[in-house]
Amino acid sequence: MKLGVVKIDAFSQGKANLVDNRVKTLKQMFNSAKEVYIQIEVITDEAKLIEADGILCPAAAKLDLIVTDMEFVETRLSRCTDETEKKLLGRFKEHLDKEGLLNELTLSDAEKNLIAGGSLLTIRPVCLAGDQDLENKDALLFKAYYQSGFISFFTAGDKDSHAWSIKKGATAWDAAGAIHTDIQRGFIRAEVISYQDLSGDGSLSKARANNHLRLEMKEYVVQDGDYLVIRTNK
Repeated sequence: MKLGVVKIDAFSQGKANLVDNRVKTLKQMFNSAKEVYIQIEVITDEAKLIEADGILCPAAAKLDLIVTDMEFVETRLSRCTDETEKKLLGRFKEHLDKEGLLNELTLSDAEKNLIAGGSLLTIRPVCLAGDQDLENKDALLFKAYYQSGFISFFTAGDKDSHAWSIKKGATAWDAAGAIHTDIQRGFIRAEVISYQDLSGDGSLSKARANNHLRLEMKEYVVQDGDYLVIRTNK
């Protein structure tokens, strides 16, 4: 995930670990050699914010994002000759005038295609941080991660306890691909247990004994906190 960060000094350009205590618990449970966290690519360069999956900024800086988008919309409107695009940009301008974020609007696929590749910032998920949020960098990173539409699932064993990132709504098939394309190609089924049940049971063997572990096919929609064992034909 790429996260654009605006006017928050605690973050600097580069990689940041999404520190997840669930990984620590799994490491102890499985006696894993190491912990592997999801890494967030933090973008603070304003010129590169359009590359971000989501934007994180103080609530007080919301208007700055809106002004930036308004400038883009007005410039594009002045040059636009396509009536369909003009109508959409006019709708954007009206919403921005009311200090609304563009991600609050419902867009059709055709409308999304019209603005694809543009420099609009608030068309992305925007996480607005209050004063209390700014006091805890790790918690704030998690908040922005979830609000940008991502969730975490886990694998664990002797080698490592590993957190993986996928988009909300992704399937077990997608999760297998996030781990490795070979695992995805050989996918047979997934053994799944929620982190809550696994941590409550205390071990994978007890989870099986308590019938908390279930078999799911590739269409299963992964939930945040799922622990997965992917069975393959290789």
